[in-house]
Amino acid sequence: FSYVEECDVTALEELRGQLNSNRGDKPKLTLLPLLITAICKTLPDFPMINARYDDEAGVVTRYGSVHLGMAAQTASGLMVPVIRDAQGRNLWQLAAEISRLAEAAREGKATSGELTGSTITITSLGPKGGVATTPVINRPEVCIIGPNRIVERPMFVTDASGTERIEKRKTMNISMSCDHRVVDGWDAASFAQDLKTLIEAPALILAG
Repeated sequence: FSYVEECDVTALEELRGQLNSNRGDKPKLTLLPLLITAICKTLPDFPMINARYDDEAGVVTRYGSVHLGMAAQTASGLMVPVIRDAQGRNLWQLAAEISRLAEAAREGKATSGELTGSTITITSLGPKGGVATTPVINRPEVCIIGPNRIVERPMFVTDASGTERIEKRKTMNISMSCDHRVVDGWDAASFAQDLKTLIEAPALILAG
């Protein structure tokens, strides 16, 4: 089944801009390292999502470490290089590893070890990401997450005084597909809501 949640990414994009303007010689941040960090912070409360399901044996294996597959389009088709222990990397380390793996995949130099062993996958088409998607699960994983493109929309915003006004905000849908044999709809929705909380209050993403 698939589940889609709308997120206000205005503050997240502002944070990304601030980090990039003071990055020095560090790699430039795309949205992906921030999303991956938010996912890694959310997953410990939902171990059934960071898991693999062996159909033949009927065995579910849950993982503490997040070995995050990153779907990448190449001239040879779709490949999914793996960011090992993503939960232990900071934003800049994630950005560097994303760049390294994407380049290795595009040039056909990714090793078999870099293309296997993922426990959950993120797939993004960037500005071509559409309004919502139903991403196909990267078996034997049980969940795949697909951020969609960012669009600007007028939204009702309540300020500190309780006054409501219309403001231009940046929004992005998070689409996810789950294997219902392992992941219940309630758990997927709860995971998405907790992820939304981090995305909309990005200071929490950087909190220890």
